[in-house]
Amino acid sequence: MSDRLVIDSLDFVRNAGSRHGKIPLVELVRLHDLLFDQEGELIYQISGQFDKNKRPGLYVEITGKIHLHCQRCLDKLVHHIDLQTFLILAKNETELNLADDDDTIDAILAIPDLDVFNLIEDEVILSLSIALCHADDECSMFKLKSNGNGSADKTKPAHPFAALAALKKTN
Repeated sequence: MSDRLVIDSLDFVRNAGSRHGKIPLVELVRLHDLLFDQEGELIYQISGQFDKNKRPGLYVEITGKIHLHCQRCLDKLVHHIDLQTFLILAKNETELNLADDDDTIDAILAIPDLDVFNLIEDEVILSLSIALCHADDECSMFKLKSNGNGSADKTKPAHPFAALAALKKTN
């Protein structure tokens, strides 16, 4: 288990801090339920900056490859992560509520003990679609059935409930 990076968010911005590293997927526990397996790692870079309006913020870049479940066939789905985001640091709840009213910016509460791994995990989870699937030509739900002699049966694709219909007829 690697050491977790904890920063004082406003101090990090004031000092123009910058950190980068790798996080094994094993350490991102909240992400585990969404993963097919825990192989791989995410590469991150975080830097403290002021935006054009002189507001403090964190620029976060995350790249990597994770394996998810295809929501159609439930097989492994390789998903590439390539995120870049700028998070405004709100000094209090009032500033955070004002930032939430503006759809063009993302904001988090500035805290003295911000766990960067949790922040990165949050950003990855928020970036995922509700139902990720293979492309139609890659999904095993749509692959043609073999007819036994090595050629594909192109007359009719397998219906997802064909096995259920067969069981229903026998009972």
